[in-house]
Amino acid sequence: MCGIAGIFDLHKQRHIDASLIQRMNDKQYHRGPDAGDYFFEAGIALAHRRLSIIDLEGSPQPMHSACGRAVIVFNGEIYNFKELRQELIGYGFHFNTDGDTETILNAYLHWGELCVNHLRGMFAFAIWDKQTAQLFLARDRLGIKPLYYSLTDSSEFIFASELKVLVEHPEFDKRLRITAIEDYFTFGYIPEPHSIYKNTYKLPPGHTLTIKKSQSQLLQPKQYWDIPTEPCGLDEQEFNDQLITRLKEAVQIRMVADVPLGAFLSGGVDSSSVVAMMSQLQSEPVNTCSIGFDSAKFNETEFAEQVADRYHTNHRVKQVRQDDFELIDELASLYDEPYADSSALPTYRVCQLAREHVTVALSGDGADELFAGYRRYVMHGREEKLRAAIPWSIRKPVFGPLGELYPKLDWAPRFLRAKTTFQSLALDGVAGYLNSISILREDERRKLYSASFKKTLNGYSSLQVFDQYRDKTINLDPIKTAQYLDLKTYLVGDILTKVDRASMAHSLEVRVPFLDHKLVEWGFQASTNDNIQQGIGKFTLKKQMQPLLPNDVLYRNKMGFAVPLAEWFRGPLQDKLRQTLLSDVMRDSDIFSMPTLEKLIDDHVGGVKDNSAPLWTLMMFAGFMQHAGVTGVGR
Repeated sequence: MCGIAGIFDLHKQRHIDASLIQRMNDKQYHRGPDAGDYFFEAGIALAHRRLSIIDLEGSPQPMHSACGRAVIVFNGEIYNFKELRQELIGYGFHFNTDGDTETILNAYLHWGELCVNHLRGMFAFAIWDKQTAQLFLARDRLGIKPLYYSLTDSSEFIFASELKVLVEHPEFDKRLRITAIEDYFTFGYIPEPHSIYKNTYKLPPGHTLTIKKSQSQLLQPKQYWDIPTEPCGLDEQEFNDQLITRLKEAVQIRMVADVPLGAFLSGGVDSSSVVAMMSQLQSEPVNTCSIGFDSAKFNETEFAEQVADRYHTNHRVKQVRQDDFELIDELASLYDEPYADSSALPTYRVCQLAREHVTVALSGDGADELFAGYRRYVMHGREEKLRAAIPWSIRKPVFGPLGELYPKLDWAPRFLRAKTTFQSLALDGVAGYLNSISILREDERRKLYSASFKKTLNGYSSLQVFDQYRDKTINLDPIKTAQYLDLKTYLVGDILTKVDRASMAHSLEVRVPFLDHKLVEWGFQASTNDNIQQGIGKFTLKKQMQPLLPNDVLYRNKMGFAVPLAEWFRGPLQDKLRQTLLSDVMRDSDIFSMPTLEKLIDDHVGGVKDNSAPLWTLMMFAGFMQHAGVTGVGR
């Protein structure tokens, strides 16, 4: 795994300041401590930090093609590079290295921008083509590896693996994107293609971007892949017969490495399934690691140990205190923009533990989105049945007012906590799903914002994030639609971002078998009835794993990688919470209604409501503001 960066002057042939690109690259040293180097030519500079995984000594970057025409910087792994290499040798190409980087270069020289269609793996790369004087950028299909870019006022195109690298550029525009703030308080992250900064973007998954000399403005990224949404003929028997075989193949191709390799083992279905496959594919014990908590409410180690014992893995457990909140102040520097998934804390710890013993770890991420494992999918399906049974002309006037008037009863039995459900039933399916997953619902966000900020938003709503995908989901049932939306937003912006930053902070490469694009193309076509039966998500995956995993692992309630936020904010973090949320930084931003912030804190501390999720979201935003020293909100 690596870090890449570059500066491309679109209008002048001046040489790029070597000290500047070096300072930028130093900001991502953690992504590649094994080596770092640069390429300079009039008007362009490329930078690379390397974490050596394959061909440890023989694939330095930036890498030049044998003919001298092209130069590449690359972050990721191409799992089919050996097959591609043989194919390209047949076309007359020569190779000077044994790694995957040169394979991408020659694939580009042969197929041009269509080379991405031949790559199987996780990647973000940039290729400078001297012949055409253009820069070609690409990101993998599911967005496992990150890629940020921006255009400065002096027409320098800058790109990097992390935002902190771009921020180092003296002309970087630090004004905030207004709509990104609304999106953050809805989702808890900034969805692609936007970043928190007004003029900085994330290259969307499955897209490429070509930059040419003398461009006056950036072209729109070009999509080369999407999740298949057309109806197909994948029947239940085929799904049952092929699932394990296809998963095992996705795991197997991710076990190629010239460094120690292992796996995360949380005790859930997904990571346990990956470990079960690995154990069948290698003769020596699998290296596995888990994080345990000193609170039974959050501790899954007993289930991880069942799997570890069954497969005789080299299992390591690190116990984390329930009050392990020392990392909170580091999160802003780790994620570079507001990011509110509190499981980033234990994820950081498990990556820290893994790196003590391995350089590459396989994870179970992506299975819930692919095979409908989240409980919210079941709830959404039930809501959709009610929407179908009750006409819109009745739902909106009945459930709309109920959603406004019904109190938020966090302390009550689940069947009485109907406020969000009432609100969602007054909306169509997509808007209702957004309402159900929002950290702060639309009515709560209206109360949160100051009058001036609401005016600045000018009617923008985060529903537009989902609206851009409506045409893509027209042939999907409601639960498949929710899965598609999560694969496009939550998986990329939350899950994969969390793991990439936490793992790279420790120079650890994480590979994700469930997000193999061939497995996704096949598996997403399974019917909802195959994925959810008797209210159980990932039903077929669990059924097929029954001979390989304990029932306690397969069918217990999903615990998640949670931390005790509610208790923290009523106890040891109460003072820090008030100081942070009511600070001058938050007040002077003119984004928030300060009385609303005070009430959120008071209601939580007093036990009136559990406001831990919005309070954490606000704390992470305040941490970002303090760390970034932003210059204002863009318009």
